[in-house]
Amino acid sequence: MKKVKSLVIAVSTLAFAGLTTAAEINNWLSSSGDVWKNSYGECWRNGSWTPATAAPGCDGAIVIEPKAAANAQNSAASSSKSPQVDQAPAAQQAPSPLDAPGLQPAPASAPSPAAAVAPAAVSSKVTYAADTFFDFNKSVIKSEAKAKLDDLVDKIKAVNLEVIIAVGHTDAVGSDAYNQKLSMRRSNAVKAYLINKGVDKTRIYTEGKGEKQPVADNGTKEGRAKNRRVEIEVVGARKN
Repeated sequence: MKKVKSLVIAVSTLAFAGLTTAAEINNWLSSSGDVWKNSYGECWRNGSWTPATAAPGCDGAIVIEPKAAANAQNSAASSSKSPQVDQAPAAQQAPSPLDAPGLQPAPASAPSPAAAVAPAAVSSKVTYAADTFFDFNKSVIKSEAKAKLDDLVDKIKAVNLEVIIAVGHTDAVGSDAYNQKLSMRRSNAVKAYLINKGVDKTRIYTEGKGEKQPVADNGTKEGRAKNRRVEIEVVGARKN
């Protein structure tokens, strides 16, 4: 009885947790709100992903059956009210024809071959100083940055590309709103350049973090320079 009650409480708690966090999704989403997926149908997860914040229908997401708690409660009620009854011994079965001499059951079918294992995805993340990519307060890619992106495009040819994630960051100088827009303009500039070099635009995800994710102290000149950056992550499976 205690075990059944514990199950009811656990299911109810899980359902409540799912409802309270349903509004937060920590899978990668496109600008249209669709979940990014790889070629195997798996949803891409950001750094804050948990099963409770996964997009509905994605791998790893918590699935709450609406009737689970009610069924558990009904089961608990039934077990508390209905006394246990010893079952009568099962009637003796007639011998199977397969038990007759000379007759043997047909051999079991051979197990189906194991499904082909998909090649493991590899991820390579590169961080560039935004000052080498753009002039101050600008989002036009400089010549030095174009050379670095050209090299990246050459390396992409060695993988079956799943997704490229370009994220722009700024220092803390200026307003939050302005820095957010600047970081987004810069990541979109990287996307436009890669598309111009032949990369499939549907494989490129862009995001602007503004000043929200510093990696160094914004109180120093050196720290601010480190925070002004562009992070580019390439995910795919290596070609044979």
